[in-house]
Amino acid sequence: MRRQARREGTGRPTRYRMRERLVSIGDDFDIEDADGNRAFHVDAKALRLRDTIVLKDVSGGELYRIRERVVRLRETMSIERGRRRVATIQKAFITPLRDRFTVDMADGSSWTVTGNIVDHEYTIAQGGQPIATVSKRWFRVRDTYGVEVQPTVDHALVLAVVTAIDTI
Repeated sequence: MRRQARREGTGRPTRYRMRERLVSIGDDFDIEDADGNRAFHVDAKALRLRDTIVLKDVSGGELYRIRERVVRLRETMSIERGRRRVATIQKAFITPLRDRFTVDMADGSSWTVTGNIVDHEYTIAQGGQPIATVSKRWFRVRDTYGVEVQPTVDHALVLAVVTAIDTI
């Protein structure tokens, strides 16, 4: 996998800057690293009958495709790589105090997303261990929030999940 796609093994978490309420279909934008360098590109477009968002590397190669699944009772998004579904994101039915999403991976593992989704203050965990943190506190730019990703996970996949959650 390309270095831009994964950025694993650096030993330290990597922080990215994203736009708040970033996607309405038709909006394109870049995801930057903490130094302001372009790290990924998000192409939001309407394809056929489904809304589609494509996460690309800096050279324009498609990494993940995010699609809304309209046949469900709960809001559901799927993330695909090539023609294979790699993750399905669903909002939990009952969330007494905090927002909660589950991300079911094709390999049988799952991620849990908990916190204040609307205010962009939440954590993504796998097996109870945080793999990414989303926060508005790291950047002082209006309508911007940060995503800090641990070095052991696929950064592009985490950013695709965050992008999908921001559209639900």
